[in-house]
Amino acid sequence: MSHSNTNNFTNPSTFILQGIPGLEATHLWISIPFCTMYAIALLGNFTILYIVKMESSFHGPMYYFLCMLAISDLVLFTTILPKTLIIFWFNSREIDFSACLTQMYFIHCFSVVESGILVAMAFDRYVAICHPLRHSTILTNSVVYKIGVAIILRGSILVLPYPFLANQWPYCKTKIIPHSYCEHIALVKLACADIRISSYYGLSLAFLVTGGDMFSVAVSYIQILRAIFSLPRKDAKIKTFGTCSSHLCVILASYIPGLFSFITHRFGQNVPLYFHILFANIYLLVPPMLHPIIYGVRTKQIQNRLLQLFTRKST
Repeated sequence: MSHSNTNNFTNPSTFILQGIPGLEATHLWISIPFCTMYAIALLGNFTILYIVKMESSFHGPMYYFLCMLAISDLVLFTTILPKTLIIFWFNSREIDFSACLTQMYFIHCFSVVESGILVAMAFDRYVAICHPLRHSTILTNSVVYKIGVAIILRGSILVLPYPFLANQWPYCKTKIIPHSYCEHIALVKLACADIRISSYYGLSLAFLVTGGDMFSVAVSYIQILRAIFSLPRKDAKIKTFGTCSSHLCVILASYIPGLFSFITHRFGQNVPLYFHILFANIYLLVPPMLHPIIYGVRTKQIQNRLLQLFTRKST
């Protein structure tokens, strides 16, 4: 291909999102659970934000981190689902090149942000259980604010090469992205260039950031479990462990689907494409829906505040 022809494809005006390849006939049916998840996620996360804002006793590190998680979930969900539903309902598959890069950036940025928030929440639980007398002096409002800023900066900076590199490649193969959203590798695979730098950077980011965050969470909980098992009374052990149960459930809901999707994508060559794409949606959409439910069910303070809220409205 000539140099002039290659330049014509360097910045295509639009891409075509295919949705879920192989399941186009069932897009309308698939949209029902997706839309339901979106409604639950919006209601649940906004409820968490409202309760923490209105209840002064919740103005502490654990609930501040929970609010950060709720905001991150809302941004992540809203970045993906509206366009996906438009594809499912109206078969409107076109997306501007710049909008595609923006969506890709926000998806991966807030995935990294969310992982960092889970680490911060694990650190909060570690300090609360292993150093309870120093919790209020270690995790002051100023420290929590700085942690939040650091988490956002980390995600923003580390993911910045994704759209920057993707914008450099010449796209001369096809404009059809076999996905329901602008996922990084799905997009750059359309380039007619050596994209190893994008592939290696994405792989390195997944291993170093996600792997490092999971290691940090594991180290925190090893110390937490050691402190819990050293308690003399069984009821004290159960009660102390109960303060971590919500966070543990959130970690499992966040990391396990992501790991499964990553493994099947890298090593599941015989797995149908529609399964990869469907699960890539599920692992990004299900955790934001589950997080407020888990904290609502597992945290007594939030339960009680919810009951008061609904009781007051019914009277």
